[in-house]
Amino acid sequence: MFTRRIFLGLTMATLFSASAIAQNNERFIVVSSTTSTTDSGLFNHILPLFKAKTGIDVRVISQGTGQALDTGKRGDADVVIVHAKSQEEKFVAEGFGVERKPVMYNDFVLIGPKADPAAVKNTKDIVAALKAIQSRSALFVSRGDKSGTHAAELTLWKTAGIDIDQAKGPWYRDIGQGMGAALNTASAMNAYVLADRATWLNFKNRGDLAIMVEGDTRLFNQYGVILVDPKKHPHVKAKDGQAFIDWLISAEGQRAIGDYKINGEILFFPNASQPGA
Repeated sequence: MFTRRIFLGLTMATLFSASAIAQNNERFIVVSSTTSTTDSGLFNHILPLFKAKTGIDVRVISQGTGQALDTGKRGDADVVIVHAKSQEEKFVAEGFGVERKPVMYNDFVLIGPKADPAAVKNTKDIVAALKAIQSRSALFVSRGDKSGTHAAELTLWKTAGIDIDQAKGPWYRDIGQGMGAALNTASAMNAYVLADRATWLNFKNRGDLAIMVEGDTRLFNQYGVILVDPKKHPHVKAKDGQAFIDWLISAEGQRAIGDYKINGEILFFPNASQPGA
């Protein structure tokens, strides 16, 4: 006998089946990306525009550059967006990525307490500033997470002639976390920290921190985008991943990136058409 209980059971089964079908039919890609693209608010601005145009949802794994590339190497992402060109080129050369494309740039800034115990404010020389911080043992927070920002910081210490592994002491705090956490730690400790400008502009918990050094050409910060190679990982959603990349470097995507501002200030400057970027 066809009972109410059987009817309800069939109804629920139909609903669950319909839900499963809807989820299976949903188009999405996974992007492993440096934390600055999330912490700055850029993705909140541009991803809805891409989805509205294509119907493709973008699910972001926010990590430091090293971790984001490792995620791509494992095939746990379809696209990577990072900011360490030499590592990106190696990623492609080793067969993990199809091709690296430049997308946008901004710059790094040295943040520090307004009291400026290392006396580096407005020097416009990041190497001289790091030398002063180290010589005075002024508190410095390092991300220490193999991110693009961490890699840039280590390069700058080396340029300054400082072996940071030998020179570090209680003054140097290696936290192994992302940009937001590093800024929060620096704010709590009144310490210096190297940050990407975009995350800094969107950072609210500044406390007594301010920009100390900016404008040095050595603080340039380029971002690239790479499709994870489906030859290495056949499950990669190459078609939709490439659609996202094509949109990012198109006139429409570049305009969307350049349109993102905080208090009238552009956070990322599109430069997909710049040779060698």
